[in-house]
Formats: sequence, C-alpha cells, structure tokens
Amino acid sequence: MTQPAVELSVEYFPPQTPEGLDKLRVVREKMAVLKPTFCSVTYGAGGSTRERTFDVIREMVSEGIDAAPHLSCIGSTRDSIREILDEYLDLGINRIVALRGDLPSGMAEAGEFRYANELVEFIRETTGDHFHIEVAAYPEWHPQARTPADDLRAFVNKMAAGADSAITQYFFNADAYFNFVEAARNAGVTQPIVPGIMPISGFTKLARFSDACGAEIPRWMRRTLESYGDDTDSIKAFGLDVVTDLCEQLIEGGAPGLHFYTMNQSALTLEICRRLGL
Repeated sequence: MTQPAVELSVEYFPPQTPEGLDKLRVVREKMAVLKPTFCSVTYGAGGSTRERTFDVIREMVSEGIDAAPHLSCIGSTRDSIREILDEYLDLGINRIVALRGDLPSGMAEAGEFRYANELVEFIRETTGDHFHIEVAAYPEWHPQARTPADDLRAFVNKMAAGADSAITQYFFNADAYFNFVEAARNAGVTQPIVPGIMPISGFTKLARFSDACGAEIPRWMRRTLESYGDDTDSIKAFGLDVVTDLCEQLIEGGAPGLHFYTMNQSALTLEICRRLGL
C-alpha cells in the first residue's frame, strides 16, 4: 500500500558507551533510507547529558543530517541556556526541541525557568527566528497536569510563545490524537502537531514507561502483550501490526507527519515504514 507523502522524523538518545556510539552510527546509516526531515537527540534532566548530546549532534552535522537537539530548561540558568544556544548557532543547527524537562534527582530549585513557554520566549528573544522550535504535546494529558484544561492551556501558551510546531508524546489510541488536535485548533493553535510513534519491542519496559509518562496502553493491548510472556517474537509481531494500523489511521486522518521514538533501534521503525509504503 502506498500512502500519501508524509514527513518523517526520528529521535535518538546519546549513548553512554563507545559501543553504544558505534551502534548508533550503524542505526543512523540504516535509517537514512527514510530521508527523515530531522533527527532529534534527547537531553537529560538538568542538562545531565549535555556533553554527550552535543557530541552526537556534532557527529550528525558532520554526516549532513538535519539534527535537532533537545533542550530542557528546568534547573538551568539563562546564562547556561544562552551558552548552549551559542554552541548550536556555531554548529549551524537550525532546529531545537524545547522542553521543560525534569529536575535532576536531589535538586530542589527549578532554576530561572519554570515552564517550557518561558524557554521558547527566551530562545526567540536571544536568537530571533533562527531556530525552528519544536515543543511537546500530550494527547492524553501530561501526568502532572491537574486537569485537561490546565494542560491544554499550557500547550497553547507554548505555541503562542513562538513555537513552530509540536511533537506529541506517544499514544496507541488515534482518537486521543485527533481529539487533542481539535481542542488545540479550537483554542487558536494553527501550527502543525505531529504524532509521536513508539514501536513495540517488549512489554515490561513499555508498561513501566507508559505508566510514568501518562501514555495509556489500552486494556486489549495490555492483556494481549501480557499473554505472550517472554515470547519476544510474538510481542514484536503484534506490535508491528498495532502500530502500523495506528499510523495508517493517523495518515488517513491528516496528520502532518510521523515522529518515531526509535530507542536507538532501526528494525521496527523501518518495517513499519515499509508496510506504510513510506
């Protein structure tokens, strides 16, 4: 099946070991067939992976990849964020994923930024329109939001502060995405909202992470995945069917692109895109 042209982007995390860096280089080479619009690289709580993120970004730039570093602001100062922005300007980076992020363990103070909209405003004040700024969206609501209305208001504030587009937390229910987009449009948001896609390689880690970040695994999915136990082949086969079907619904419903959370793996993302005709 051939789908309409859809922009693809992917996310990596900075490895902790030389072996992990070598593996990521191989993954990037394999993923190049997708011609992703950009490749983002995550950034640890309070900048804990700053140097590793920067090293991966620098490598990607040297390979001709449109790299988009994540930048989280909580626990940071304006001077430290300005320094990072200057580094990315020097590298020729033109896209940033601007996030609030989490406080590092043991740190009590939020720093000079409390929310992502303040980071977006600061990037615009400091660098003008140089960067294309992506922000996060939560179709099933941020786990720390008191109400859906509060979470939607926070999202609208980020977009109004100068964000160019948004990438959602992953989800497995297409209606959650479409309902969120409709609510955002009704609140005045006009920028693209790209769905985040999580390929399924295993159940235990997926369940733990989903519970922590507020991404719902529908009961029918959860029970089916649980029933496979340690049968990773069956889990992956089921996951490929489910996530491919989700992507088809999103594309047919008008989603402007797909952003894959690769977990530094290539096989599942490539197979989903093959099935989609992308």
